[in-house]
Amino acid sequence: MKNIAVFASGRGSNFGAIAGSVRSGKIKARLALLVCDQPAAGVIKMAKRLGVKVALVVRKDFPDRNCFESAIIDHLKRNSIDLVVLAGFMRMLGPKLVRAYKGRIINIHPALLPSFKGSRGIKDALDYGAKLTGVTVHFVDELMDHGPIILQSEVRIKEGDTLEALEARIHKAEHKLYSEAVGLFVAGRLEIRGRKVRISSR
Repeated sequence: MKNIAVFASGRGSNFGAIAGSVRSGKIKARLALLVCDQPAAGVIKMAKRLGVKVALVVRKDFPDRNCFESAIIDHLKRNSIDLVVLAGFMRMLGPKLVRAYKGRIINIHPALLPSFKGSRGIKDALDYGAKLTGVTVHFVDELMDHGPIILQSEVRIKEGDTLEALEARIHKAEHKLYSEAVGLFVAGRLEIRGRKVRISSR
């Protein structure tokens, strides 16, 4: 059985959704570790309540990013992590970590990449006047919101939508799509071919 580590910095809604899919058997893997960089993050309490091991790794405790990421890699290795799932981890990963787990780190972005990259994807789509946005799950490479796309789900922007209403629909789509993508990975059904991802039927 594969071991999953979730990286999160905030409340942990996607962490909770993934944990629920693991418990229900939709994701046939072990949620082995939460990596968090914020001591006050709500996701830590959630992980402890669910019995998930927590690695609190705070950037200011290390002299540079290389040492910070070395500490994270050490936690991943000690817990035999097969897949890293970024779920609201508000820090861009550096080359050291990305290269160490190449093809084994996935991220979710609240827009239809390559449109509306960055941390304000929902607001940017709404401000732009887009009629359609959505959610993207992709493999992580060394560029921001750039790696090969695994799955996407569309979310329509309604006339008169508020940011809060759109965020709620985006988050609902995220929870469903992310669990599906993680399930595909742990089942061995994803194959990276250049910038494309092939999903096998087995």
